[in-house]
Amino acid sequence: MSIILGIDPGTTTTGFAIIKKEWKNIEILNYWVIETKALTNISEKIRIIWNDIENLIKEYKPDICGIEKLFFLKNLKTWIDVAQARWTMLYILATHGIPVLEYTPLQVKSGICGSGSALKKQVQNALKIIYKLDSIPTPDDAADALAIAYITSLSRSLI
Repeated sequence: MSIILGIDPGTTTTGFAIIKKEWKNIEILNYWVIETKALTNISEKIRIIWNDIENLIKEYKPDICGIEKLFFLKNLKTWIDVAQARWTMLYILATHGIPVLEYTPLQVKSGICGSGSALKKQVQNALKIIYKLDSIPTPDDAADALAIAYITSLSRSLI
C-alpha cells in the first residue's frame, strides 16, 4: 500500500490530493485547495502553505509526492512567487524524506488523457472515470492535484 500526495503549486491557490494505492485499487483520501488572500505578501503565503503541508504530512504520512513543474508565465513576478512557494514545498518534503516526482503540465495531460493538448474539462472528465466519482472534481487546482497524484501512482517506484 502507498499513500501518494499530489501538489499543483501556486501562491493564492495550491491544489492538494491524497490518494491510497493498494495493488490496482486507488482511493481518494482527500483533496482540496489551500487558499491565501490575493493581496497577502509572499512570506505570509509561504508560512500558510508550509503549515498546511506540515499538517497533511503528519496526518497522512505520504510515501511519495508528485508535483507539477513550473512553466513560464507572462507575469514574471507571479512566476517568481510561485517558484518560491514551490521551493518551500520541495524543501519541506525533503526534510520529511518524501521522494518527489516532477511532471510538466503536458506530461500530466498525456498521462490522464493520452494527449498533451487535452483541455482542462477533458482531464476532469477522465478523472471522474478513473476515480469513479459522481461528478467532475473541483476546484480546478484540486482536480489538477488529483491528476498529478494519479500519474504518480503509476510510477515504477511504487510497483
